[in-house]
Amino acid sequence: MRNEGAVTAITAKGLTLALCAAGVIGGAVGALAVNHNNVAAEPAPAAVAAPAPVAAVAPAPAAAPATTVTLPDFTRIASQNGKAVVNIRVVGGIKTANRGNVPELDPRHPFYEFFRQFQDPRSSGRGAPVFGAGSGFIVSPDGVILTNAHVVQGADEVTVKLQDRREFRAKVVGSDPRTDVAVLKIDAKNLPVAPLGKSSKVAAGEWVLAIGSPYGLESTVTAGVVSATGRNLQDNQVPFIQTDVAVNPGNSGGPLFNTRGEVVGINSQIYSQTGGYQGLSFSIPIDVAVKIKDQIMTTGKVQHAKLGVGVQEVGQEFADSFRLDSPGGALIQSVERGGPADRAGLKPGDIVRSINGQPILASIDLSSNVSMSKPGERVALDVWRDGKLVRIDATLGDANEKAKRSAPEELAANDDGNGAKLGLALRPLEPIERRQSGIASGLVIEDAQGAAAIAGVEPGDVLVAVNGRAVNSLAQVRDVVAKANKSVALLIQRGNDRIFIPVRIG
Repeated sequence: MRNEGAVTAITAKGLTLALCAAGVIGGAVGALAVNHNNVAAEPAPAAVAAPAPVAAVAPAPAAAPATTVTLPDFTRIASQNGKAVVNIRVVGGIKTANRGNVPELDPRHPFYEFFRQFQDPRSSGRGAPVFGAGSGFIVSPDGVILTNAHVVQGADEVTVKLQDRREFRAKVVGSDPRTDVAVLKIDAKNLPVAPLGKSSKVAAGEWVLAIGSPYGLESTVTAGVVSATGRNLQDNQVPFIQTDVAVNPGNSGGPLFNTRGEVVGINSQIYSQTGGYQGLSFSIPIDVAVKIKDQIMTTGKVQHAKLGVGVQEVGQEFADSFRLDSPGGALIQSVERGGPADRAGLKPGDIVRSINGQPILASIDLSSNVSMSKPGERVALDVWRDGKLVRIDATLGDANEKAKRSAPEELAANDDGNGAKLGLALRPLEPIERRQSGIASGLVIEDAQGAAAIAGVEPGDVLVAVNGRAVNSLAQVRDVVAKANKSVALLIQRGNDRIFIPVRIG
């Protein structure tokens, strides 16, 4: 559970920084005018000697008009659409120490007393009530509000405060931890509504603005630009919008506006070492949030579809290994036994290039597309296999169903490889190892040096396949590597996980 009053930072998998519950964006307005002036040279004096024919002189070029660059004026959005932004206060019963989203500062720090005023004295100690705060925005005049799921998760009491200072007790209609979206409802009418835009049209470099309540400071406006779109965080299924907007604890759940005053995202997380703003803020696309809201309002719950695969990014090494013209797509590293992908015939080593005609440029494109689909929906996949594109149709399953334990499978032959070039010391699996691990085929890696060690291969890993071909002997590995060009893709079993590791062999 990520309640803002209780938690300001969580450890990100494989990273030294933290993804924290966060907030909103803002900025300044102004204009810059630059004048470019051209100065014409004076003509040379005429010679005193015999008059000479006068050469035609081209007219001096006209002065170039001043170049004016105008920054967006956010005052209209802040004054009009900002009325739909609300402050959310939460009381829960989590048994944990809580500092009310106050940063851990030394008492000698110049801002220690400033932040200390936001710490609720009742929130310290185990078993004490948890007091949290966040933001949200009204999407319907009858009191429907969108916010983050982690803002209200585990809440016993939710209070919504409008910008006109009226307060209402709110009901949590439903929430979806997978996408971090929650829907609240207050008993009110004729409320101001934040207009919704299309996050699919958001582009890197455009100006955006956020309004929220960082550290309880209500109606705070911050602005910046979109840094990137389609960001994948912690194997999440949400293609986050990344911005450089100043977002801090308390901003979570607030709206991200474009320059037309339309909401394009819900501010959700920050990337930080301290729990405060460091220039990396992430918002849930409004297209995703609206789909979740509609399901909650209609059925009271949210369903997500699944394909039943584990995927990896396709970098240049994998593109070389699988003979792709360029990197792109979602590399299938594992297939859930008996799942939708297994029934459709997908295999580890396949690379999904498109779904229903939509290109898959990164693994998040496949994950988010599938997650936002409905269970039972049929999808058409273009899959790169054995050096050619094949069409595979699959019927999506329900993500709430428990996955069966994946059983290792032999892969279709592709190419072949050489242990010496890879820097691997290999041996066959012993019969007892096969029984204990459940691995049907592969070679135990007793030592990894050179290119393999640099790529991340570790002693104790089991080499299952090379470039999509199952291997059971050193001769098979030599074969594959000998036919490879710049790199090979090793399918490694490490504990209960299977991962592809690209290894340069040039």
